[in-house]
Formats: sequence, C-alpha cells, structure tokens
Amino acid sequence: MPSRRCFLISTAALLSVPVTGTRVAAQQPSSEEVFSDPVTPVLGNPNGEVTIVEFFDYQCPFCKSTYPDLKRFVSDDGNLRLVMRDWPIFGEASRFAAERVLALDPQAYGRAHEALMGTEGQLTENDVIEVLEDTSVKGLAPAHSPEAVADTLSRNDRMAKAFGLAGTPSFAIGSKIYGGVLDRNGLAQAVLEARGKRT
Repeated sequence: MPSRRCFLISTAALLSVPVTGTRVAAQQPSSEEVFSDPVTPVLGNPNGEVTIVEFFDYQCPFCKSTYPDLKRFVSDDGNLRLVMRDWPIFGEASRFAAERVLALDPQAYGRAHEALMGTEGQLTENDVIEVLEDTSVKGLAPAHSPEAVADTLSRNDRMAKAFGLAGTPSFAIGSKIYGGVLDRNGLAQAVLEARGKRT
C-alpha cells in the first residue's frame, strides 16, 4: 500500500488565484475550481461544511478498495461534501469509463459510479459497457455534452499536475493535499484540521 504524503499548498492554490501574476501562479486552481465542478455531482451532504475531493481512477485498486470506508466516513459524519474527481491515468478504459459516467445526470451518475467502484481488477471498454448496462443507465439521454465532460477531465488533469500528484488516490481537504491512501483515522485528522481543530 502506498504511503501517505501530505504537504501544505500555497494560499494562492486553494484560496485565490491572482488575476495577474507569474505564469506559475496563474496555473494554480482556485478553491472554487478544486471544490466544485459544473459536471461532477456532489456526494454526501451538498451543504456540508468541509469538502473532501478525491482524485481517483476507476481502475485504481486502492481507490476501489478504500471507497466503501470513505463513503461510510462521509455518511457517519453527516456534514461533509464529497467530490470524486476522475483522473483517468490507467489508460483508455479509464477515460472511457470517466466519460460515460460524467455524462450522466446526478442520480444516474451515483448508480454508475457505485457500480464501477465495486468492480475488481482491470477494466476493458466492454467491461465498462456491461457494468453500466447492469445499472440501467444504457440509453439515458446525456445530461452533459462530450465537450463539457472533456473540459472537466482536462481541468482535473491540470489540477493534479499543478499539485504535483504522483498518482491515485490523492485528496484535497481544507488547505492540504494528501497523496496516497487515507484510512479512517487519516480522514478524521484531515477533516479536523480543515475545521480548524486539533486532536
């Protein structure tokens, strides 16, 4: 299991992006860009006081194996937003899956996302099609255009690179980026810090 890395990101990275400034500063995503997206639905409590953002891939074994614990943690807390940012780094099947799921409306997205996160091992495009057919999302009219989905995936990739992420899973919580798996204790500590508390 990969070790957890945690590092502070600059104020400009999560809190604001200067209108003018150096090229590096201009590439840093704003807090609004990090914690919300016009295509990606919010899971958990849409009005939660803290947002957990996970950069993930539908073929990442660590993302899939830890997702049930993440979902349970968010549900148990009750005051957390969860944004799953597709970062398809495991190949074309990952991108294919991300494109199909992100095109759906929020309700269908939830079903499709849960189904794909529940798969084991590597996926092919045919596997993705079969899983989505089993969740009854086949034939649904897309809620988002291919261009909007492509924009979201491009933003996610730019964000991940701006933060220097090495792979999935990785998290943005509060003003920190966490690279690697976060167990329940790690999530709890990160959320406490985002709430301005210390254990």
